[in-house]
Amino acid sequence: MLQQIGVDSGIVRRVAIAAYEAEMNCVIHAGGGRITLDAGADSVEIVAEDNGPGIPDIEQAMVPGFSTASDEIREMGFGAGMGLPNMKSCSDILEIKSEPGVGTRVRMVFYNR
Repeated sequence: MLQQIGVDSGIVRRVAIAAYEAEMNCVIHAGGGRITLDAGADSVEIVAEDNGPGIPDIEQAMVPGFSTASDEIREMGFGAGMGLPNMKSCSDILEIKSEPGVGTRVRMVFYNR
């Protein structure tokens, strides 16, 4: 869809990686969630929201390799602690709002330059 509206292939790749990471975080840590994408000529925005346990320490969660994934998730090859760092490195803007016991909202913006 993004390629059809003229988004640069490099941006499409970054969006795909970040969306995958957001999806996996919603599934692994919250048991599900909702991801929306808003695409325009100048930018793409992804918002991932869940009603999971929340992130008690966002700064710590941004450290590459830090993970709260269960052993079961790790045995399946996930939970390496690179989800949020990868989202940050792929997006031009990353905003994280989280409240323990309430859920998490991650907003990413990608500029189509």
